[in-house]
Amino acid sequence: MKKLLLFIVLIATLLVSCNSPKETLLYVGTYTGGDSEGIYCYRFDNETGQLEQKFVTPNRENPSFLAVSSDQNYLYAVSEVKESPGIDSGSVTAYRIGESGELEKINQKATKGYHPCHVSVSPDGRFVVASNYSSGSLSFYRAAEDGSLSDSFQQIQHVGSGPDSTRQTAPYAHSALFDFSGELLISADLGTDKLEFYRYDASNKQFEAAEQAYVAMNPGAGPRHFAFSPDGQFIYVMSELNSEVSVLAKDGGGFELIQSVSALPDQHEGVSYGADIHLSADGRFVYSSNRGHNSIAVFSRKDDGTLELLDTESVQGDWPRNFALSPDGGFLLVANQMSNNVSLFRVDQSTGALSYTGKSIEIPEPVCLKFLVK
Repeated sequence: MKKLLLFIVLIATLLVSCNSPKETLLYVGTYTGGDSEGIYCYRFDNETGQLEQKFVTPNRENPSFLAVSSDQNYLYAVSEVKESPGIDSGSVTAYRIGESGELEKINQKATKGYHPCHVSVSPDGRFVVASNYSSGSLSFYRAAEDGSLSDSFQQIQHVGSGPDSTRQTAPYAHSALFDFSGELLISADLGTDKLEFYRYDASNKQFEAAEQAYVAMNPGAGPRHFAFSPDGQFIYVMSELNSEVSVLAKDGGGFELIQSVSALPDQHEGVSYGADIHLSADGRFVYSSNRGHNSIAVFSRKDDGTLELLDTESVQGDWPRNFALSPDGGFLLVANQMSNNVSLFRVDQSTGALSYTGKSIEIPEPVCLKFLVK
């Protein structure tokens, strides 16, 4: 009888666990030169868009960019500095994500490069790569089963420059992402106007240039961030210096540049710099952020992968760095660095249009937004 009661209790516990609503969390990476305390965590209401602060993880080393492992157990944060304390370069910190979303520091490793501004994790969780902006290099790590990072086992130094005599005098690695298969790593370099392609060679345990080593972007474009179409056949590149979105289409074993379109309205005058880019989950719309014009550009995506600018929506803030679509696609949140706020927009998923909800939360110098559903 006692065993039967224990069995019933176990089954009831499992049923409650399976039926309990999942919690959506938002992590915010920041610059910490002012009032920011580090990495902020909020509870996000998928119905109303309401944000409620849960935790702040102390980190005063500019934890500007964040990445979450595909199993959602670990978070990695760059320290976008020239030198972390006790380290003669920037660094990457590994955190374990607790049951309630709290972050527990595992370890911290040098990038052997200056001002890492981006970090990503391979789909299988084996590799972490950081992009060192000032050094124009990539740093590679192995991630153990417990999420901890090895010392950086490889650095790849980009080479070259661009036509902008102020911003492109040297390589400036700005981001690197694995494709959906995890077999291809792509890096955007603002200084050289290139998207560079790498594959992992298991025989020598190093990343090497792919068969197609790079795609050249428009001269002076300054590629910054990029995103893949859901089918992996297209890459959409946000360039910082000319505020253009470029379309790369799969061509045999590589990619080719087929279109570049401005993310700014025709009547815009003045300085503006492109920043982030994302696609809707169904791949019908592309969104990108403009710093200076302070807007989100909304593009429709045609059957051939090319884009048409539909509208630009004010971000209700100043200097939109990164932004994120909520997991269900119903909201778009923008990190406005200079106005110290994250603004919230509803997404019309049939038209792609954005509408400001009137909701905005104050966060010191927000840079990067990452959702997690627990």
